[in-house]
Amino acid sequence: MTYSKRGRGRWVKAYLLGAGTVLAAELAVFGAVLLPPTVAVAGSAQPAAVAQPPEQAAPQTTTATPEPEPAPPPAKPEPKPEAAPPPAQDRPVASGQRPGTIQLPQGGTAELVRREVGPDAVLPVPDDLDEATWWGAGLDAPSGASVFAGHVNWNGRTGPFAELWDIGVGEEVTVSDTGGKVWRYRVAQIVTLHKDELPARATELFSQSGGHRIVLVTCGGRWLGGNTGYAENRVVIAEPA
Repeated sequence: MTYSKRGRGRWVKAYLLGAGTVLAAELAVFGAVLLPPTVAVAGSAQPAAVAQPPEQAAPQTTTATPEPEPAPPPAKPEPKPEAAPPPAQDRPVASGQRPGTIQLPQGGTAELVRREVGPDAVLPVPDDLDEATWWGAGLDAPSGASVFAGHVNWNGRTGPFAELWDIGVGEEVTVSDTGGKVWRYRVAQIVTLHKDELPARATELFSQSGGHRIVLVTCGGRWLGGNTGYAENRVVIAEPA
C-alpha cells in the first residue's frame, strides 16, 4: 500500500495524539492508585481523616437477685389440755381419817370389821368398843344398804357410836375404805325402835334393794340387863352426799 508524504504526516500526528491521550489516562489511573482521595471544602484544606479506634461497649451491669428470706420456724403445737380431776366423791379427802374407818360428825371414829349375818339372822356386833361391824353392800354399790353396827359403851367407856343419840338430819358421815378413798354421806333419817320392833322392820331398813345408803345401828335407852341389855335401838340412815 502506498501513502503520500502529506498523508503519512497526518497519520503520524494522529498516532502521537492517541498515544498522549492513553498516557495521560494511565497517569491519571496511576495517581489515583497511589494517592488517597481528599475531599475539598471551599476556602480551607482538610487533612485526610484519621481512623478512630472502635468504641468499646459499655460494661454490662447485672442486678443481684435478692435471696429469699428464710421461712419462719414452724409454730409449736399447743399443749394438750390436761384431764379434769375426778369428782370430789372419787378423791381421797385430806382429813387424816384412817383407811377402813367410819367417822361421825363429832369426830368419833370406829374401825370397820367385815362380818356376815349368821344362820339365826342376827346382826353381828363387834368384839371391841372401837370397832364397827360391816354387813351388806359395798361402798361403791349402785344399790342396797351398807350396815354398820357399833356399841354405845363398854365396861364404863363410851364408844364412838354413842354419837348416834345426838346426831341430826343433814350432818355428814364419812367412810374411808381400805385404800384410803373417802365416801361422804348426809343423814337423811333417824329412827328409834324398841328391840322387839327391829325384826319386823329389818327388811325395810337393811334391804339390799333400793338406792345405795349406809345404815348405822347402836343400842341405848333404858338398861334392862341380862341378855337384852338396853331396851332400844337407834338407827341412822345416811345417803350419798
